[in-house]
Amino acid sequence: MLTSVIKMEKSILIESKIENINKIEKIIDEVSEEAKINSEVYGKMLIATVEAVNNSIVHGNKEDDSKTVKVEFVIVDDTISIFIEDEGPGFNFYNVPDPTTPENIENIHGRGVYLMKHLADDVIFHGKGNRVEIKFNLK
Repeated sequence: MLTSVIKMEKSILIESKIENINKIEKIIDEVSEEAKINSEVYGKMLIATVEAVNNSIVHGNKEDDSKTVKVEFVIVDDTISIFIEDEGPGFNFYNVPDPTTPENIENIHGRGVYLMKHLADDVIFHGKGNRVEIKFNLK
């Protein structure tokens, strides 16, 4: 029987302020260095995570700094999962418009989920849509 081994767990809780994204970038740097994540995965992980946190702050928590965003990093075997959770009401993640279609091409919103799905190996929305899991294969 194969058993999975947790190689790393880290988390951070930030207030819903855009300027706190720099704290997320810093912890991504720490996790990447500690886990020896290659530069290609690091770049994708950085962009996708920052997009998810930005969405949580702006859309989920409506930039209400009394609300928080929790970001957790878990490395199991050769996969890193990043969980981003806000205190917002969630959203219908099955009904996100494609920003590449002609009718949406000039819309400034809706690119975050698209980017996350194209950068990560897997994107899973949990519950009511206020918790997302972004997965990257490390091998």
